[in-house]
Amino acid sequence: MAVSDTTTSSAADAPTAPGGTDAPRGDRPLLCVVIDTEEEFDWSAPFDRASRGVTNIAHQDRAQALFARYGITPTYVIDHPVAATADAAATLKGYQDAGSALIGAHLHPWVNPPYDEAVSRRHSYPGNLPAALERAKLAVLTETIAEAFGHRPTVYKAGRYGLGPNTPAILADLGYEIDASVVPYTSFAADTGPDFTAEGPWVRGLAGAPGVMELPLSVGFAGALRGRGRALFPRLSGRRGMALRLPGIAARSGLLERIRLSPEGADAGDHIRLVRALHRDGVRVFSYTYHSPSMVPGHTPYVRTPADLDRFLGEMERFFAFFLGAFGGVATTPPQVRALWRAGVLSAGAVPGDPTP
Repeated sequence: MAVSDTTTSSAADAPTAPGGTDAPRGDRPLLCVVIDTEEEFDWSAPFDRASRGVTNIAHQDRAQALFARYGITPTYVIDHPVAATADAAATLKGYQDAGSALIGAHLHPWVNPPYDEAVSRRHSYPGNLPAALERAKLAVLTETIAEAFGHRPTVYKAGRYGLGPNTPAILADLGYEIDASVVPYTSFAADTGPDFTAEGPWVRGLAGAPGVMELPLSVGFAGALRGRGRALFPRLSGRRGMALRLPGIAARSGLLERIRLSPEGADAGDHIRLVRALHRDGVRVFSYTYHSPSMVPGHTPYVRTPADLDRFLGEMERFFAFFLGAFGGVATTPPQVRALWRAGVLSAGAVPGDPTP
């Protein structure tokens, strides 16, 4: 069915929830929602071990109600302050026990014991830690979640997307089955983080631990030059390009923009263009994400006022209505995607290289 990018459908158009008659298949667009579920802190300030407030967890109900309307079972990847705070854990465990959410792990090193490293921007990326310390921190987080939720998590997302050279082996050793840390076509190297510019948005085995499935954040290019995006965007977004504001100029001119499947910084129209483009490239699994503090005005740059929150949720609903309605997609979960991946029934996707125009 051909629809314009502004077309939406009602909640009644949403497919049956996972486990119903419309089960996920590898030949239909599949949507996972993975939420970075974490403490509140000032994103512009230095990292602080004392910033452990998790009052935002009590305000996830509006998003959770939206997910329920569309048959979406989100995965809350939670960090240590959330897992170790009884009220916050109880709220999320209620969602889990009702079958309306899954729980995974999200490692923020500066607020996760053991505290054996100096707090710094470099150490805020868990993959930059010595292997033994990264493993020790994730082991503490894993056991804290297991105690609070009754099971060990199998889905992991590194805080600040900080996948490192030792992370795959650590994940495999601790029993994780899915990683969701990769941000395709994106580099955090200028901030001492990982460089994912050579990584695409297709599900695959995690390098260094092929039994662990990589579920990347859905990121891709739009615009007249999208076919050359992987080569051009690093130049536009380099130090000189940023100083000249080239990424913004290229996006506003319709030449090239990089879009993340997140309501933080993009709207439903952007997301619809992105999933259409990625779908043409052979992508069949889409990962949608945001940070849990965005559910409370004032905690993130994306939601400063109650009106911002209304818009934020409205854009989420508009996208879900499109994806699960006119686009013919199905809501699923990372473990369900892994089952399809292991069975070899997911579409193979595009070959490595630049996406097609």
